[in-house]
Amino acid sequence: MNQPMISQRKLLGIAGLGWLFDAMDVGMLSFLMAALQKDWNLTAEQVGWIGSVNSIGMAVGALVFGLLADRIGRKNVFIVTLLLFSIGSGLSALTTTLAAFLALRFLIGMGLGGELPVASTLVSEAVPAKDRGRAVVLLESFWAGGWLLAALISYFVIPAYGWRTALWLSALPALYAIYLRLRLPDSPRFMATKKEGTVWDNIANVWSAPYRKETTMLWILWFCVVFSYYGMFLWLPSVMVMKGFSLIKSFEYVLVMTLAQLPGYFSAAWLIERAGRKFVLITYLLGTAASAYFFGTAESLAGLMAAGIFLSFFNLGAWGALYAYTPEQYPTSIRATGAGMAAAFGRIGGIFGPLFVGSLVAKGVSVTAIFTLFCLSVLVAVLSVTVLGKETKQQELA
Repeated sequence: MNQPMISQRKLLGIAGLGWLFDAMDVGMLSFLMAALQKDWNLTAEQVGWIGSVNSIGMAVGALVFGLLADRIGRKNVFIVTLLLFSIGSGLSALTTTLAAFLALRFLIGMGLGGELPVASTLVSEAVPAKDRGRAVVLLESFWAGGWLLAALISYFVIPAYGWRTALWLSALPALYAIYLRLRLPDSPRFMATKKEGTVWDNIANVWSAPYRKETTMLWILWFCVVFSYYGMFLWLPSVMVMKGFSLIKSFEYVLVMTLAQLPGYFSAAWLIERAGRKFVLITYLLGTAASAYFFGTAESLAGLMAAGIFLSFFNLGAWGALYAYTPEQYPTSIRATGAGMAAAFGRIGGIFGPLFVGSLVAKGVSVTAIFTLFCLSVLVAVLSVTVLGKETKQQELA
């Protein structure tokens, strides 16, 4: 099972590049929401639907493509999901109505939602146990690079050239990632495993007695993390506007906050093989909860920036640990199914998060109260890992 280091780097590079382009699209969505609200005169509820439809697609994609990955292979699903994302992103630049934009956001979400758990599963299966956690967190760190590109494009391109140009920029590079993936070998563990059960058998096995505790823990964890992440981060530019800053200034400040994601990932990657998965998850989620609370209560620019930077640092470090931890809960025969089902349930939280914020903003609820609720959601995730989670550091995969 041990592969040469160059193979691990190549795998991380190819998988990570697609991950980066997907993150760029999701990152730009938060800025597009703010731009579309002004361009199309959208209400807060309509803006909330943009983020939520994306998450509905991600939920469907995570479930469908997670199931498929245990039947037709990780590599094949990789290619299909990235193709779906690329075509949808390019076509959405041509839309003139909110309905058409939402339909394409659903397709884009399916591609993204299907890719992420399958990518982490493939990397988990291709890397030795001693390096596995670090490798998956480093894969997840490409997400920060994508968000950084999104922030740069949104800051420099959207105000000068419009949001359509930004969408074209996000779609074109992904075609190169598809070319690279065609040359990627499939998971050696998957290739060596007999595909005996049906899709329905795999679904049943995820909830069977040996894995029921792990599945319960993961579903609570995923739901709370995704609910709070999409509720907070998709609304960050809009929240900055609500707090009195111009659209351009809000993009600038969120760009600075985004830079903090990289050290969040790298510190989690360094810690995860030393302190373990549970320690990293619990510590970084507690940091996320505290940062969310202080972001909501901050009144000065310095307070907002400090809380936003810590929010990015801890939340994205926790995401890295989450993607490393999830595939380790299941054997190879149901690994992608289990990871996909957990991610799909989590995406339901991503559906409600942006809608929840839009609804509360429309009712005049304060940003402080909204972010306090997100803080409590993250604390529920901490409780789930603490009580139900097991340590999987450097354990060989079944």
